[in-house]
Amino acid sequence: MDTTTIENPTTAKPATDASPISAQALKDGAAKFTKDAGTKARSYAEDGKARAGGALDELSKMMNDAAGTVDEKLGAQYGQYARSAAEAVSGFSESLKSKGIDDLISDARGFVKKSPAIAIGTAAAVGFVLVRLIKSGLDAADRTTDDKA
Repeated sequence: MDTTTIENPTTAKPATDASPISAQALKDGAAKFTKDAGTKARSYAEDGKARAGGALDELSKMMNDAAGTVDEKLGAQYGQYARSAAEAVSGFSESLKSKGIDDLISDARGFVKKSPAIAIGTAAAVGFVLVRLIKSGLDAADRTTDDKA
């Protein structure tokens, strides 16, 4: 004879008693996860903003340096075009560095609302470039692994 006890369904606690505690714990966990994700995303965005500003500064410097060569080879008028472009890049870099993440997001939203076609084209182009950069980085990592083997 089996001595296993069978719980009486009338004395068992309904599943709804545990649900509010579990639901609250789930809500608290989701809120903490959302807060942590937001904090991490903001940190990555700040880091990316600083890197982009530095890269733009380097690009501006290279364009200014190249302007002298353009002066020699093509003439002063074309060298001035290069200097003007370098100043524009430098100005954009300063603008990027001086704004907060929330301001940049607001500017991006405004741009998308004003020019959705340009925004979609720009996003596609940036996506294409990022994919190519990631792919080339992965290919380079594969080559280094193959060289070591």
